[in-house]
Amino acid sequence: MRFEILGPARVRDAEGRPVAIGGPRVRALLVLLAMDAGRVVTQEHLIDGLYGAEPPETAANALQSQVSRLRRALGRDLVEFHPAGYRLAVEAADVDAHRFELLTAQAREAMRTGDPARAATLFREALDMWRGTPLADAPLAEAAATRLVELRLSAVEDRVQAELELGAHRELAAELRELVAAHPLRERLRAQLMRALYGSGRQAEALAAYEEGRRILDDELGVTPGSELAAAHLAVLRADPSLGPARRPEGDVSRKGLRAQLTSFVGRADDLDRVQALLEEARLVTLIGPGGSGKTRLATEAAAVAPRDVCFVELAPISDEADLAQAVVSALDLRDSLHAPDRIAGDAVARLVAALAERRLLLVLDNCEHLVAAAAALADRLLAACPHLRLMATSREALGITGESIFPVAPLRLPPPGAPGALDYPAVRLFADRAAAVRPGFTLDAEGHVIRICRALDGLPLAIELAAARLRSLSVAEVAARLDDRFRLLARGSRTALPRHQTLRAVVAWSWELLDADEQAMARRLTVFVGGATLEAAERVCGLPEELLTSLVEKSLVEVVNERYRMLETIRAFCAERLAEAGEVDALRRAHAAHYLDLAVTADPHLRRAEQLEWLALLDEERDDLHAALRWSLGDGDTATALTLVGSLGCYWWFRGRRAEGAAMAAEVLAAVEPGPTEEYAMCVLVAAWADHTQVDLGPVRYDGESPFGWEFLNVMMPMFHGPPDNYDMIATMTAEAIEELSPWMRGLSHAGLAFMRQNLGMPDEAWAHLERSLEAFRALGERWGSTLALSGMADLAYQEGDHAAAVELAGQAEALAEELGAVEDLADFGCRKADAVAHLGDLAEAEWQYLRVVELATRTGARETLARAHLGLGGVAMSRGELTEAKALMEQALKECPTAWYSAEDTRMRIMLGLGEVAQAAGDVETARHWYTAVLTATHGSNLPLATKATEALSALGA
Repeated sequence: MRFEILGPARVRDAEGRPVAIGGPRVRALLVLLAMDAGRVVTQEHLIDGLYGAEPPETAANALQSQVSRLRRALGRDLVEFHPAGYRLAVEAADVDAHRFELLTAQAREAMRTGDPARAATLFREALDMWRGTPLADAPLAEAAATRLVELRLSAVEDRVQAELELGAHRELAAELRELVAAHPLRERLRAQLMRALYGSGRQAEALAAYEEGRRILDDELGVTPGSELAAAHLAVLRADPSLGPARRPEGDVSRKGLRAQLTSFVGRADDLDRVQALLEEARLVTLIGPGGSGKTRLATEAAAVAPRDVCFVELAPISDEADLAQAVVSALDLRDSLHAPDRIAGDAVARLVAALAERRLLLVLDNCEHLVAAAAALADRLLAACPHLRLMATSREALGITGESIFPVAPLRLPPPGAPGALDYPAVRLFADRAAAVRPGFTLDAEGHVIRICRALDGLPLAIELAAARLRSLSVAEVAARLDDRFRLLARGSRTALPRHQTLRAVVAWSWELLDADEQAMARRLTVFVGGATLEAAERVCGLPEELLTSLVEKSLVEVVNERYRMLETIRAFCAERLAEAGEVDALRRAHAAHYLDLAVTADPHLRRAEQLEWLALLDEERDDLHAALRWSLGDGDTATALTLVGSLGCYWWFRGRRAEGAAMAAEVLAAVEPGPTEEYAMCVLVAAWADHTQVDLGPVRYDGESPFGWEFLNVMMPMFHGPPDNYDMIATMTAEAIEELSPWMRGLSHAGLAFMRQNLGMPDEAWAHLERSLEAFRALGERWGSTLALSGMADLAYQEGDHAAAVELAGQAEALAEELGAVEDLADFGCRKADAVAHLGDLAEAEWQYLRVVELATRTGARETLARAHLGLGGVAMSRGELTEAKALMEQALKECPTAWYSAEDTRMRIMLGLGEVAQAAGDVETARHWYTAVLTATHGSNLPLATKATEALSALGA
């Protein structure tokens, strides 16, 4: 197991899956033990860490209870009892805080032995473990947390030092500004900022940073700068060479055509290392990627540190393939020789071969995509004839010759949703660096807007730089808000840049114009897919052969991620404009909707078989396009397709816990259709009702319970809303022979339905037998959701019969299957059932924690009935503790939350009313108690015998 305490406490098993720990006290205990992993921690220390200087008298017993819960979560072998206390029996390296200290120690040793590259890597690995405030679940361990925070800051400083020694001055400047702003009294950070600024050619800013630090130290502490900061100041004043970036390889090398850069090189240090390594291993290296991804800049930086002569040839201005070789001749400044043979003097390629035959040179051909055939031919000829020549090309597609090493230049890395430390990600760091250039003093205050900008622009460096340049006149929030019209927003680039790099539109237009007519057709039609497409889907919907799609991949217009073909959003937006210009939008959307209708209809039955996880995963991947197809069908007036899509996706939405999402889609469809006597319409009505749980009108659809609906999942939905059919008694006596005539899945469902009927009729033994048959049928199919239906019913029966330990076990099995399905709403439901049983076993603290977890899950997913049941459970816990006012408030809240239109929620409503009666009775309010018990008895209508019996017995106890 892995234990993570550098942030909220988390535990992961050997496969990396999260392990549920428990409530706040259990989590605090885990943190205290993990801090001393492998060592015995005394009982006194644990009590102090859990309860502070004045623990309650029952603290020792409470600690034992918390240890028991932790053992249940982790396993008894991992939490050992010793006469002196307790021990977490794991290696220190299994705890992130200890592993952090180990890695930083190794990194400092690497620095001491002169290996800053390894040191920087180790420091980054160590710092990546931090997820937030350390020891967050042990608030009384403040001293230890403060120590860890200081260790982290020291590690950041050491990592910065290692990267400065590697020459990363320009990349570090923006990050160091943020760090100095956060820790203005930290002199080492300020000295590092000065070094980074000086090494980036910004001497004046370095001196200003010193002056600011001197003033702050004087104002805040009344002291002068220390030796390290003063030494950095003196070194800047003297222009000490030791402050500059790492020296480039020395020797007699020339760098023709290589421009000095005016901006820092951000976010590509690892890529630069890999390109340098490739240039050592291979004679031809081609950097490929979409326009604006930074190929030219990466090639420039690699050429600048190459240990050989360099000639950098810019091919963008060359329009005729016949002029390519002469452009290289001109870049090399080769002069005509009076003694050159005629066959060489007039042949540019021959002149190049003669000039480079014995020369150690790196030839860089930049922007080859519009001359790719000629560039490939020239490269092949020169490499064959010049054994010491190395060639690096940049292009939106590979040259395609033998011996070529291809290096894809991907967009800059973006922070995942919710990730801390945005400046640790190159895309954000680039924006901050360029923003500081146009708006001095820029800091990452509007982090959310910056992340949105970088993500919307796909992490493309050129697009990010164009966006940062708009900060001259717009705020970060205003730039983010205007990204829907990105081509208009980002239409002002550097006047000295190549025309195709001056605006975002020009960048993409250059690639578009290099496509032939068929490739342009595929590119524009592919934009109909909102979440990417499989090869099969693209070929069918676009009506073009798959070879065109692979051609677009080769030309960096399309990327392949997990066998799905997708465009960067900027490229997609441009090609979507071309689709509209071609007048193909409506036809493509109809083809798209037809394809996804077939997929949804095909997938639906597979969701109730053994292969359901694979089909659920497939629908997850296609979810955005399925929803787009539904909305486009509505927009096109094709309500039949829209209704069928809702009906086919209902089971998916339910199993995956996406019920609010499905309800919103169904509501849009209902607003556009007239009621009709179809199962599709009924399914749409029921799905729409998931959101607000209001009473539904099924129109002319008849529900008699005798003949199953053709849409299997409608047989689940209908009784949940409608309740038992009118011929309840006849259905309840349905024969085994009749059940056997049904499909396997319907057999399992019928046994479950009969079990619930018999349970309500007060026949628990028969109900249990039907649930066993239901579980057997679903397990034979490998169907997990149906199995949870049977298991949860068995848990309810065990709870009803007083076997609470069995109820916990059965609800736990249902939870495990729901987790496999990714059904968050069902996880909340089964967690609530388990908490009910735990409370009756007497462990109120554990039950309370589980109910609170259910409240969180149910609130997140909008599961109102489960939320109501959890608040009922919390009310029961409060009542058991004698807190009657709190119990009453929680149960009244539960009654307000509980849906009133769902038949399936009636059981929960009646349980809440019973609870309110019990609270009133405990408080001595007999009349109120009688009111609630009578209301339960009236509401059951004789259809829920167990609850009716409880209400009757309660009234009898009151003397009714």
